[in-house]
Amino acid sequence: MPDVICCGEALVDRLGPPGGDPVENGEDCLGGAPANVCCGLARLGTSTGFLGRLGRDAVGAAFARLFQERGVDQQGVQWDEQRPSRIVLVQRQLNGERSFGGFLGDAGAGFADMALAQDRIPPSLFQTARWLLFGTVPLASADAAAALAQAMALAEARQVRLALDVNWRPTFWHCGEAMARQRIVPLLERVQLLKLAVEEAEWLLGKRDPQAIALALPQQPAVVVTAGGDGVTWWVGGCGGHHPAYPVPVVDSTGAGDGFLAGLLHQLAQQPRLLDQPAADAVVQAMAFASACGAMVCTGAGAIAPQPGAEAVAAFLEQHTRR
Repeated sequence: MPDVICCGEALVDRLGPPGGDPVENGEDCLGGAPANVCCGLARLGTSTGFLGRLGRDAVGAAFARLFQERGVDQQGVQWDEQRPSRIVLVQRQLNGERSFGGFLGDAGAGFADMALAQDRIPPSLFQTARWLLFGTVPLASADAAAALAQAMALAEARQVRLALDVNWRPTFWHCGEAMARQRIVPLLERVQLLKLAVEEAEWLLGKRDPQAIALALPQQPAVVVTAGGDGVTWWVGGCGGHHPAYPVPVVDSTGAGDGFLAGLLHQLAQQPRLLDQPAADAVVQAMAFASACGAMVCTGAGAIAPQPGAEAVAAFLEQHTRR
């Protein structure tokens, strides 16, 4: 049974060549932020389960194989006989940065991840879980938003902690930024761990300081703000800090934040009291581990294939500590 449940989208990132067109010369890589975190956790050795919906197609079959290979619990996977799995067009810059340019595969009924059904979520999935991770993409469609609300209710009833990765992706939303903000903000007041990119923090809250963000929320959650090459800043259990990004050759930054979050949740699963009564050194070490996971993902194409195991992360940290 999983320690961490990851709820949301599993999809294909069609990566264009650096500076090129993903439609003409794209490389397909399995992705989707919750699926990325789920697979990253499994690679690190934390038991995980995926809660999401896939089309009965080649993409869905590829995810089923991947989840089986990684040892991901699949009892929360739903299958859609009508809607396809989503394909996202990703344009890569010459420096490894990327942007999202729309979708492929919609035949008029939308994509499978939009139709996640609340009445098909198995309560047994939450029996041993410590964390439920989710993003904001499900809020962009009514069915998936209702399913996410159900998953959060099931988690809270069993005292499972909630982790939110804002993962703001305007391409997925059709209601406009103002409405999107109205749907997202209420989630911030229910979570115990909030991760935002610095641009998301400024867009959503008008501030980037994690301490200020935490103290502005009633439950004062742990807050982590990532800034790519400028590293990560946090406020956790009264401890604040910053960790610089590790210098690595960047092939593709897709999934770097997901790799970081997988590393952090792995540490939290191993040290359940890290958020409650943390020693500053323990938080620093957890953030160093998570930062290493994110950096190592950048050294390969796609978000899932380059994810490291725990031994590889330990070797990476040892090498960079000696420098």
